[in-house]
Amino acid sequence: MDDMLITYPRRRVIRSALRPLIRAALHALSDFTIEAKENLPKEGPLLVIGNHFSFLDPVAVIGAVPYPIEYVGGFRMPNAPQSVTWLASLYGFLPVRRGSVSRDTLYASRKVLQLKGVLGIFPEGGSWASFLRPARPGAAYLASSTPAKILPVGLDGLTDLFPMLKRRKRAKITVRFGRPFGPFFVSERGESNRNRLEEIGHEMMRQIALLIPPEKRGIYSEDETVRSLAATQAAYPWDGHPEE
Repeated sequence: MDDMLITYPRRRVIRSALRPLIRAALHALSDFTIEAKENLPKEGPLLVIGNHFSFLDPVAVIGAVPYPIEYVGGFRMPNAPQSVTWLASLYGFLPVRRGSVSRDTLYASRKVLQLKGVLGIFPEGGSWASFLRPARPGAAYLASSTPAKILPVGLDGLTDLFPMLKRRKRAKITVRFGRPFGPFFVSERGESNRNRLEEIGHEMMRQIALLIPPEKRGIYSEDETVRSLAATQAAYPWDGHPEE
Protein backbone atom coordinates (compact mmCIF):
# COMPACT_ATOMS: atom_id res chain seq x y z
CA MET A 1 0.00 0.00 0.00
CA ASP A 2 3.04 2.29 0.16
CA ASP A 3 2.60 3.69 -3.37
CA MET A 4 -0.87 4.98 -2.55
CA LEU A 5 0.43 7.10 0.34
CA ILE A 6 2.98 9.13 -1.65
CA THR A 7 1.16 11.64 -3.82
CA TYR A 8 -1.88 12.54 -5.90
CA PRO A 9 -2.40 11.85 -8.71
CA ARG A 10 -0.59 8.54 -9.04
CA ARG A 11 -0.22 6.07 -11.95
CA ARG A 12 -0.60 9.05 -14.28
CA VAL A 13 0.47 7.37 -17.52
CA ILE A 14 -1.67 4.26 -17.05
CA ARG A 15 -4.75 6.17 -15.94
CA SER A 16 -4.44 8.79 -18.65
CA ALA A 17 -4.38 6.00 -21.22
CA LEU A 18 -7.22 4.00 -19.65
CA ARG A 19 -9.80 6.81 -19.32
CA PRO A 20 -10.35 7.42 -23.05
CA LEU A 21 -10.24 3.68 -23.74
CA ILE A 22 -12.95 3.06 -21.14
CA ARG A 23 -15.07 5.86 -22.58
CA ALA A 24 -14.66 4.53 -26.12
CA ALA A 25 -15.54 0.98 -25.05
CA LEU A 26 -18.71 2.12 -23.28
CA HIS A 27 -19.80 4.09 -26.35
CA ALA A 28 -19.05 1.11 -28.60
CA LEU A 29 -20.90 -1.45 -26.48
CA SER A 30 -23.89 0.59 -25.31
CA ASP A 31 -25.89 3.77 -25.72
CA PHE A 32 -23.69 5.61 -23.23
CA THR A 33 -24.90 9.04 -22.12
CA ILE A 34 -23.37 11.53 -19.71
CA GLU A 35 -25.87 14.07 -18.37
CA ALA A 36 -25.46 17.40 -16.53
CA LYS A 37 -21.73 17.77 -17.14
CA GLU A 38 -22.16 21.42 -16.24
CA ASN A 39 -22.32 20.29 -12.60
CA LEU A 40 -18.72 19.08 -12.69
CA PRO A 41 -16.49 21.36 -10.58
CA LYS A 42 -13.29 22.52 -12.23
CA GLU A 43 -11.07 21.20 -9.43
CA GLY A 44 -10.93 19.45 -6.09
CA PRO A 45 -10.97 18.68 -3.32
CA LEU A 46 -13.97 16.64 -4.40
CA LEU A 47 -15.65 13.53 -3.02
CA VAL A 48 -17.56 11.72 -5.79
CA ILE A 49 -20.38 9.45 -4.56
CA GLY A 50 -22.84 7.25 -6.44
CA ASN A 51 -25.27 4.35 -6.25
CA HIS A 52 -23.71 0.91 -6.54
CA PHE A 53 -25.76 -1.75 -8.33
CA SER A 54 -23.06 -3.16 -10.64
CA PHE A 55 -19.36 -4.06 -10.52
CA LEU A 56 -19.07 -1.80 -13.59
CA ASP A 57 -20.08 1.36 -11.72
CA PRO A 58 -16.55 2.62 -11.02
CA VAL A 59 -15.57 1.94 -14.63
CA ALA A 60 -18.43 4.14 -15.86
CA VAL A 61 -17.53 6.98 -13.49
CA ILE A 62 -13.84 6.84 -14.47
CA GLY A 63 -14.91 7.08 -18.12
CA ALA A 64 -17.28 9.98 -17.45
CA VAL A 65 -15.23 12.37 -15.31
CA PRO A 66 -12.35 14.54 -16.57
CA TYR A 67 -10.31 14.09 -13.39
CA PRO A 68 -7.56 11.62 -12.41
CA ILE A 69 -10.01 10.15 -9.90
CA GLU A 70 -8.74 7.95 -7.08
CA TYR A 71 -11.17 5.20 -6.03
CA VAL A 72 -11.92 3.41 -2.78
CA GLY A 73 -12.95 -0.19 -3.51
CA GLY A 74 -13.51 -3.56 -1.90
CA PHE A 75 -10.45 -5.72 -1.27
CA ARG A 76 -12.40 -8.57 -2.87
CA MET A 77 -14.72 -8.31 -5.90
CA PRO A 78 -16.84 -11.47 -5.73
CA ASN A 79 -19.35 -10.35 -8.39
CA ALA A 80 -16.85 -9.19 -11.01
CA PRO A 81 -15.38 -11.33 -13.83
CA GLN A 82 -11.61 -11.67 -14.07
CA SER A 83 -11.43 -9.15 -16.92
CA VAL A 84 -12.77 -6.41 -14.63
CA THR A 85 -10.64 -7.35 -11.62
CA TRP A 86 -7.60 -7.20 -13.92
CA LEU A 87 -8.60 -3.69 -15.01
CA ALA A 88 -9.07 -2.63 -11.39
CA SER A 89 -5.59 -3.87 -10.51
CA LEU A 90 -4.09 -2.05 -13.49
CA TYR A 91 -5.86 1.23 -12.69
CA GLY A 92 -5.19 0.90 -8.98
CA PHE A 93 -7.52 1.67 -6.09
CA LEU A 94 -7.51 2.13 -2.32
CA PRO A 95 -8.64 -1.25 -0.91
CA VAL A 96 -10.98 -1.74 2.04
CA ARG A 97 -11.99 -4.94 3.79
CA ARG A 98 -15.74 -4.73 4.14
CA GLY A 99 -17.01 -5.01 7.69
CA SER A 100 -13.76 -3.76 9.24
CA VAL A 101 -11.98 -0.44 9.79
CA SER A 102 -9.32 -0.01 7.09
CA ARG A 103 -7.28 2.71 8.81
CA ASP A 104 -4.53 2.87 6.17
CA THR A 105 -7.10 3.38 3.44
CA LEU A 106 -8.94 6.05 5.43
CA TYR A 107 -5.64 7.85 5.95
CA ALA A 108 -4.77 7.62 2.24
CA SER A 109 -8.28 8.76 1.25
CA ARG A 110 -8.09 11.81 3.46
CA LYS A 111 -4.67 12.61 2.04
CA VAL A 112 -6.07 12.61 -1.52
CA LEU A 113 -8.66 15.19 -0.47
CA GLN A 114 -6.15 17.21 1.53
CA LEU A 115 -4.05 17.42 -1.65
CA LYS A 116 -7.14 18.88 -3.42
CA GLY A 117 -7.64 15.64 -5.30
CA VAL A 118 -10.76 13.81 -6.47
CA LEU A 119 -11.81 10.70 -4.56
CA GLY A 120 -14.57 8.29 -5.58
CA ILE A 121 -16.46 6.11 -3.13
CA PHE A 122 -19.73 4.17 -3.14
CA PRO A 123 -21.33 4.93 0.25
CA GLU A 124 -23.40 1.71 0.27
CA GLY A 125 -20.20 -0.37 0.51
CA GLY A 126 -21.06 -3.02 -2.09
CA SER A 127 -23.18 -3.91 -5.12
CA TRP A 128 -25.26 -6.82 -3.85
CA ALA A 129 -28.72 -5.18 -4.16
CA SER A 130 -30.93 -3.54 -6.79
CA PHE A 131 -32.33 -0.77 -4.56
CA LEU A 132 -30.61 2.19 -2.94
CA ARG A 133 -29.43 1.36 0.60
CA PRO A 134 -28.17 3.36 3.58
CA ALA A 135 -24.62 4.70 3.54
CA ARG A 136 -21.86 3.06 5.55
CA PRO A 137 -19.97 5.32 7.99
CA GLY A 138 -16.77 5.58 5.92
CA ALA A 139 -18.09 8.00 3.29
CA ALA A 140 -19.68 10.23 5.93
CA TYR A 141 -16.45 10.22 7.93
CA LEU A 142 -14.47 11.39 4.90
CA ALA A 143 -17.08 14.08 4.24
CA SER A 144 -16.95 15.32 7.82
CA SER A 145 -13.19 15.23 8.29
CA THR A 146 -12.14 17.08 5.12
CA PRO A 147 -13.21 20.36 3.47
CA ALA A 148 -14.22 18.60 0.24
CA LYS A 149 -17.29 19.35 -1.82
CA ILE A 150 -19.46 16.30 -2.59
CA LEU A 151 -20.51 15.43 -6.15
CA PRO A 152 -23.45 12.98 -6.40
CA VAL A 153 -23.68 10.68 -9.42
CA GLY A 154 -26.62 8.58 -10.56
CA LEU A 155 -25.76 5.43 -12.51
CA ASP A 156 -28.34 3.51 -14.49
CA GLY A 157 -28.30 0.63 -16.97
CA LEU A 158 -24.95 -0.95 -16.14
CA THR A 159 -26.53 -4.17 -14.86
CA ASP A 160 -28.07 -4.58 -18.34
CA LEU A 161 -24.82 -4.34 -20.31
CA PHE A 162 -23.71 -7.97 -20.48
CA PRO A 163 -27.22 -9.51 -20.61
CA MET A 164 -28.08 -7.21 -23.54
CA LEU A 165 -24.83 -7.98 -25.33
CA LYS A 166 -25.63 -11.70 -25.11
CA ARG A 167 -28.87 -10.89 -26.94
CA ARG A 168 -26.89 -8.78 -29.45
CA LYS A 169 -28.54 -5.60 -28.24
CA ARG A 170 -27.21 -2.39 -26.74
CA ALA A 171 -28.02 -1.37 -23.20
CA LYS A 172 -28.86 2.24 -22.41
CA ILE A 173 -26.36 3.43 -19.80
CA THR A 174 -26.67 6.82 -18.17
CA VAL A 175 -24.25 8.67 -15.90
CA ARG A 176 -26.04 11.68 -14.42
CA PHE A 177 -24.25 14.30 -12.31
CA GLY A 178 -26.05 16.22 -9.59
CA ARG A 179 -25.17 19.57 -8.11
CA PRO A 180 -22.24 19.55 -5.67
CA PHE A 181 -23.16 20.06 -2.03
CA GLY A 182 -21.37 20.41 1.30
CA PRO A 183 -18.74 20.51 2.56
CA PHE A 184 -19.52 19.04 5.97
CA PHE A 185 -16.07 19.81 7.36
CA VAL A 186 -16.07 19.72 11.16
CA SER A 187 -12.50 19.29 12.36
CA GLU A 188 -9.22 17.66 11.44
CA ARG A 189 -10.17 14.73 13.68
CA GLY A 190 -13.54 14.25 12.03
CA GLU A 191 -17.03 14.09 13.47
CA SER A 192 -17.22 11.71 16.42
CA ASN A 193 -20.98 11.88 16.89
CA ARG A 194 -22.41 8.75 15.28
CA ASN A 195 -25.84 10.33 14.85
CA ARG A 196 -24.29 13.20 12.92
CA LEU A 197 -22.45 10.76 10.66
CA GLU A 198 -25.72 8.95 9.99
CA GLU A 199 -27.39 12.27 9.07
CA ILE A 200 -24.60 13.06 6.62
CA GLY A 201 -24.85 9.55 5.16
CA HIS A 202 -28.60 9.88 4.63
CA GLU A 203 -28.15 13.28 2.98
CA MET A 204 -25.62 11.72 0.60
CA MET A 205 -28.05 8.98 -0.38
CA ARG A 206 -30.96 11.39 -0.78
CA GLN A 207 -28.90 13.42 -3.25
CA ILE A 208 -28.04 10.27 -5.20
CA ALA A 209 -31.68 9.13 -5.15
CA LEU A 210 -32.71 12.23 -7.10
CA LEU A 211 -30.47 11.08 -9.97
CA ILE A 212 -31.74 7.53 -10.52
CA PRO A 213 -35.13 6.10 -11.60
CA PRO A 214 -37.84 6.33 -8.89
CA GLU A 215 -38.29 2.55 -8.70
CA LYS A 216 -34.64 2.13 -7.68
CA ARG A 217 -34.53 4.71 -4.90
CA GLY A 218 -35.06 2.11 -2.21
CA ILE A 219 -35.63 3.39 1.32
CA TYR A 220 -35.30 6.95 -0.06
CA SER A 221 -38.31 6.52 -2.33
CA GLU A 222 -41.59 8.36 -1.79
CA ASP A 223 -43.39 5.13 -2.72
CA GLU A 224 -44.16 2.97 0.31
CA THR A 225 -44.12 -0.21 -1.80
CA VAL A 226 -40.61 0.53 -3.05
CA ARG A 227 -39.46 1.29 0.51
CA SER A 228 -40.90 -1.99 1.78
CA LEU A 229 -39.21 -4.04 -0.94
CA ALA A 230 -35.92 -2.24 -0.38
CA ALA A 231 -35.98 -2.96 3.34
CA THR A 232 -35.42 -6.66 2.53
CA GLN A 233 -32.05 -5.76 0.95
CA ALA A 234 -30.95 -3.04 3.37
CA ALA A 235 -28.93 -5.24 5.76
CA TYR A 236 -25.17 -5.02 5.33
CA PRO A 237 -23.87 -8.55 4.56
CA TRP A 238 -20.52 -8.02 6.32
CA ASP A 239 -21.83 -6.79 9.68
CA GLY A 240 -20.12 -9.03 12.20
CA HIS A 241 -18.39 -10.98 9.37
CA PRO A 242 -15.49 -8.87 8.01
CA GLU A 243 -13.86 -9.83 4.75
CA GLU A 244 -10.71 -11.89 5.15
